[in-house]
Amino acid sequence: MALPDFFVLGVPKAGTTAMHAALTRHPELYLSRVKEPKFFLSDGPPPARGGPGDAQTYQEHVWRRADYEALFAPAPAEALCGEATPFYLYDLDAQNRIRRLVPKAKLIVMLRNPVDRAHSNWTHLWAAGLEPERDFVRACALEERRRADGWAHFWHYLGQGLYGRQLEHLLTLFGREQVLLLRYRDLRDSPVRTLDRVCDFLGVQTGLLDAVPSENVTPYVADTAVNAGLRAVLRTGGRIGHHFPSRVRTTVHRPLLRALQRQRGGRPTITPAQRAAILPFFVEDIALLEQVTGEFYADWLTAGLEPELFDD
Repeated sequence: MALPDFFVLGVPKAGTTAMHAALTRHPELYLSRVKEPKFFLSDGPPPARGGPGDAQTYQEHVWRRADYEALFAPAPAEALCGEATPFYLYDLDAQNRIRRLVPKAKLIVMLRNPVDRAHSNWTHLWAAGLEPERDFVRACALEERRRADGWAHFWHYLGQGLYGRQLEHLLTLFGREQVLLLRYRDLRDSPVRTLDRVCDFLGVQTGLLDAVPSENVTPYVADTAVNAGLRAVLRTGGRIGHHFPSRVRTTVHRPLLRALQRQRGGRPTITPAQRAAILPFFVEDIALLEQVTGEFYADWLTAGLEPELFDD
């Protein structure tokens, strides 16, 4: 039976792709070639429909047990196996499934200022042509309706950032010694030291990883009439895409996305007014996060935008 020994299980837009890329270079570690297999997000087949683009994403889930184990079958005999699906922290049922199947797993959690994480999440989907709401605050206000309509986790801009309640649940399932908490800024500002912390936590040799591989940030695209049309086509293609084989969807999707992203625009930064509108949603949860972890996060209440260096 080939199952992971460790997970990078949270959170989206906090450097998990960069962490995955860095750890693949360690000779004592084996990470699944599929980044974000999403196996623990369901007990069976994932949904077939959701928000724009969700049908295609759901079809990419590795949900069969045999297929999931096959991801780790090529690992060297002595290597520790891992995978990175940053939605596992948010999905409490996924946490329960991991506990049942891999109770001794080590868990790496990467946290980011929840307001900046939400804004980066919205920017990612807007640049991909999938987000129909051009105003960040209004997009956040649509979350409850979108959740009720079955839109996938990545659309839950606010809910994804409630780390306090997510970690409170996680720590009822796993011992604190099984969980390593990191910040997005740790990997950004001190990559070598942070990677050594991860290696030490996993029990493998430190000093072997000297850099985080460069990961391109999703390009932000100009808000033009032409691009508005391309966005509409991409969103419609996402909704009907489940009727077509994945190779057909990819063949259609990629040229449209290239055309959309050809007209680059300046990447938006969150305004003080937007931050003031969104921050109150997280205040109580940040206090809970400090209580649950014993660590200090109150700087998130006043912090400015964190530079976008990694793409997830």
